[in-house]
Amino acid sequence: MTRHEVQHQLGKKFHAYLTAGDWEGIRSLLTDDASWTLPGDNTISGTAVGAEAVVERAKKIASYGLDFELLHILVSRENMALSLHNTARRGDVRLDEHLSTVCRLRDNKIANIETYLSDVPGMNAFFV
Repeated sequence: MTRHEVQHQLGKKFHAYLTAGDWEGIRSLLTDDASWTLPGDNTISGTAVGAEAVVERAKKIASYGLDFELLHILVSRENMALSLHNTARRGDVRLDEHLSTVCRLRDNKIANIETYLSDVPGMNAFFV
């Protein structure tokens, strides 16, 4: 398998495991020291450090009932990113955001995740 095929498969697996709530699957894709940084000032913002904390972050996000629509898997020379359209509704509050989840890889695993959002104020209002 080529490097880009490995990157693409990691992206597909991450999205599939997230949408299925397969937390052990997500854990299997991460280095032990993985981290995930999200912008904003809300319950999911900041940096989760360590594979278990990253899995807990994924669980918390999913617990809000998001639809994680995968638009594209993007690859660079060494890393990959997911282009997503996330939507959800909680009472009268609606989430509708586009984002890029950039994954830096090490030894064919995800070592660092940084998420870039189109609507940080909307995220802050939704994830309270």
